[in-house]
Amino acid sequence: MECGRAQLEVSEELGIAQSVISRLWKRFQDDGNMSRCYSTGCPRVTAPNEDRYLAVIVKRNRQSTTSDLSRQPSSATGTTISRQTV
Repeated sequence: MECGRAQLEVSEELGIAQSVISRLWKRFQDDGNMSRCYSTGCPRVTAPNEDRYLAVIVKRNRQSTTSDLSRQPSSATGTTISRQTV
């Protein structure tokens, strides 16, 4: 693109949709960056150490309900975790 080639030419040569080339070129012109933004989905609630803590709790008491398990980390670390997350 910096050499004066058209977006359509570049997209055909690379086998990528022209809309992708357009979006990347616009991002590059705005901030000089073309790296991907990994922000899909909800942000993580638990840290890796809390995940390990939950795994230990489950192994110790396999009969625990998700409600019980969601309360365990909050009392130990102060992080509130939903039943769906557990």
